[in-house]
Amino acid sequence: MEYRTLGRSGLKVSTLTLGTMTFGGAGPFAAVGNSDLTEAKRMIDMCIDAGINLIDTANVYSNGLSEEIIGEALGGKRKNDVLIASKARMRIGSGPNDEGLSRHHLIRECEKSLKRLKTDVIDIYFVHQWDGLTPVEETIAALDTLASQGKVRYIGCSNWSGWQVMKAIGISDSHHQQRFVTQQIHYTLEAREAEYELLPISVDQGLGVLVWSPLAGGLLSGKYRRDSPTARQLAGWSEPPIRDEDRLWRIVDELVEIGKARGVSAAQVALAWLLGRPTVSSLVIGARNDVQLKDNLAAASLGLSPDERQRLDTVSRPPLLYPYWHQQLTAKARFGAADLVIDRSGV
Repeated sequence: MEYRTLGRSGLKVSTLTLGTMTFGGAGPFAAVGNSDLTEAKRMIDMCIDAGINLIDTANVYSNGLSEEIIGEALGGKRKNDVLIASKARMRIGSGPNDEGLSRHHLIRECEKSLKRLKTDVIDIYFVHQWDGLTPVEETIAALDTLASQGKVRYIGCSNWSGWQVMKAIGISDSHHQQRFVTQQIHYTLEAREAEYELLPISVDQGLGVLVWSPLAGGLLSGKYRRDSPTARQLAGWSEPPIRDEDRLWRIVDELVEIGKARGVSAAQVALAWLLGRPTVSSLVIGARNDVQLKDNLAAASLGLSPDERQRLDTVSRPPLLYPYWHQQLTAKARFGAADLVIDRSGV
């Protein structure tokens, strides 16, 4: 297992992270999995044995049951080299303050998560989506308070846009308060929108990147092909949205072909491609069973050739948005290179 420094922090995280959205299976999360305590213990042990040192969860996953299962599963095995990431922001009750990024909600939910996880500190605490109502100054101050109290060690954001990330970083820097060290984002061969703003921001501001649902909810696993609906879609789970199905299946075809030539699964190829992208620190992998988990774990040691990467880049490349198409035209005119390609990652 490879370990990468998370952004500009000194924290080293494994290139694969265990995602636990499937733990508990309560409410809408039953559509993605329902691992009980026994199965969760087995998966956690498999991951620790493979070298994974980060477990990711959220207070909203099965209404806190995921955190409870992690706390029970780790038990006395909780060591300094087993890191826990959790999140808060989503609605977690029926009261008027049971959602959002207010000081009240964040501090209360962090303390509840600590109890469920049976730990004194959360290693990485994410704000789990933009609020839009709470001033960002209040949110950053609350996170700074949690850090100064020793309840969280590092902070990050998840599912924020580029301008939102930069606004928060600007506030942190100007007030000398805790600064995001990482983003957790959706980024796959099928969904490369993060290359327009979020990855360049990570390069510029020194943020690590954790990728959630790196197989696009199983769509890039190779298990599903053209005209075969996925288990999640049948269960009514609509994330991630697929806007160009023909492009999706062309990507899957390429993954399967490369996988067959290498003697590995399409899923491993998709994960290996992500691990070679700029600023990506770790991929948050989940599984419904041990077989899926074992297959995903093998991606940590798979390296793709430049030719294989080029094939995947070509089949998955989305159209340039403004102002990037204008920048590309300008660059072509300036350098006289008709085949010049600008890397959206900014590096």
